[in-house]
Amino acid sequence: MIERLRNAMALFGPFLGLAFVYVIFFFAAPDSFHSLYNTKTFVSQAVIYGIGALGMTVVILSGGIDLSVGSLVALGTVITAWILKASGGEPGVLVPPAAALAAVAACAVCGLASGMIISALRIVPFIVTLGMMQIVRGVAKGLADESTVNAPDSWLNELMVVEPKTGAWYSVAPGVWVMLALTVLMWLVLRHTRFGRHAFALGSNEATARLCGIRVGLLRVGIYTVGGAFAGVASVMQFSNLTLGDPSAATGMELDIIAAVVIGGGSLGGGEGSVVGSIVGALIMAVLRNGCTLVGIPNYVQNVVIGAIIIAAVGLDRLRRGES
Repeated sequence: MIERLRNAMALFGPFLGLAFVYVIFFFAAPDSFHSLYNTKTFVSQAVIYGIGALGMTVVILSGGIDLSVGSLVALGTVITAWILKASGGEPGVLVPPAAALAAVAACAVCGLASGMIISALRIVPFIVTLGMMQIVRGVAKGLADESTVNAPDSWLNELMVVEPKTGAWYSVAPGVWVMLALTVLMWLVLRHTRFGRHAFALGSNEATARLCGIRVGLLRVGIYTVGGAFAGVASVMQFSNLTLGDPSAATGMELDIIAAVVIGGGSLGGGEGSVVGSIVGALIMAVLRNGCTLVGIPNYVQNVVIGAIIIAAVGLDRLRRGES
């Protein structure tokens, strides 16, 4: 019976948490909170964190952590803006996708570097990614000459428009569809591929994974590369949101992304995680920030509330795992 309750909590807990938070603000916030436009707004606000959380999910369920995600997002915005700006006047058809792909590739390479260092030198992921966070932030500032990089208009600027077709109930930001497509892709990868099964095995017990013939070092490199690539996609969405490259952007975003994964049922001990849960966790974070803003709660209080929720989520995870 206890085991069934734990499984039910893992499966439905994030959805119940989202419903609980939404109901609170439904009654506490102004009527504008439950308007269709505001619903589209907080769903759009969840896109950047949600996409970042998809990559962080596979990192955390494998027993790792990545503190460099916020810096990777900043680097990606700078690279995207820099390439668009270098194109001259108005970007052609090929320049915007090339800029986006360059940002994703650069972030994936940074993730690759983190994975290689962790695997080759056997340094704990916390330390490696903490160092990478500083390195990447410094590179972003250097590329941008420690200032924002303005870029000409392109279709990339439209990815985070809350309502492309004003008034249409079905019209949401294109970034939302990107997030949903990536969610389905990552769910399929984790549940129906060898890579996904091995990632779960690594997080559950690394020694057993080695004995089963899993090439742990190579797998870890792949996991951090995937995490970096998703951070790169999130950086393109951040660029669309800002419409410029900002090396100081996304400071502390890695903590919100980790929080989304943990709130969504991911275990910092490894071996457990759900892409759907992580997206729900990102939505919870977005509803919290949106609702608190409409109610008039100061930003510092929002940080306190979110911090308390993270601690509570980790505490519930320990209880669910039967740890004392």
